Amino acid sequence: MSDRDRKQRFQRGPDKGRDGPGGQNRDKSRDQGRDHGRRPPRRGRESGGDGPAILYGWHTVTMALANPQRVIRKLILTENAARRLAEEKIDTRVAPVLVRPDEIDRRLGPDAVHQGLLAEVEPLESPDLDTLSQDGIVLVLDQITDPHNVGAILRSAAAFAVKAIITTARHSPEATGVLAKSASGALELVPMITVPNLARAVNELNDLGFMTVGLDSEGSENISAIPLQQPLALVLGAEGSGLRRLTRETCSVVARLDMPGEIKSLNVSNAAVLALYVGASKLGLMG
Repeated sequence: MSDRDRKQRFQRGPDKGRDGPGGQNRDKSRDQGRDHGRRPPRRGRESGGDGPAILYGWHTVTMALANPQRVIRKLILTENAARRLAEEKIDTRVAPVLVRPDEIDRRLGPDAVHQGLLAEVEPLESPDLDTLSQDGIVLVLDQITDPHNVGAILRSAAAFAVKAIITTARHSPEATGVLAKSASGALELVPMITVPNLARAVNELNDLGFMTVGLDSEGSENISAIPLQQPLALVLGAEGSGLRRLTRETCSVVARLDMPGEIKSLNVSNAAVLALYVGASKLGLMG
């Protein structure tokens, strides 16, 4: 792309940056009633309200640009990032705003590795449980709150072609910022479904024919010894207390991950990838 073409394509922004949007405990509360009516497509858990989701970093933003289902509201770039996008012939889809790197730093904080790209985007629509594919694997996350862990789980889920990740509307991180960066583009590949009550969602998966396997250190069997079947839902709890009681009781089976070493517990994102590998291998999905 020539300098003249680049000047026509990229819009320079103002000099000043703008301010941007800013174990587990057992849940003893009982569930409220469920709406059995048909719902419109749900919005993904990517923003704290009606505002946009914030994506930053090379892989995260370029994967969003490549996703035709993702609506890009605004694209903010440094000159180096704009040059790299042009060299790699990546369509920006909207006229970007060029800024200095420190303007993005001020918006995200000095520790954010943004690589000169920041996008304001519309959340993706998420499917309803009853529209999920009747093959493969879905992941269910029981109040896993660390965005780094959830982002890493998303990345592993994309690697294993997971059909969806199901999480709670409360006590889970929004799919924006740190989570999106940790997922490294996987938000565009794996649908995220938020539900008001996880035990009811697992019950619905049971009714839909899913084999629901809770992962817990006190599980009755090693997951490698269980005859798994599709569609499979692997249910993971937060580090510490693991699965909540109602979630555990709703799963069709509770299994453990046996390991030969002295350390018997894993970070939840590592446990997720190990469980996915075991599940995909036993289901014949690795070919």
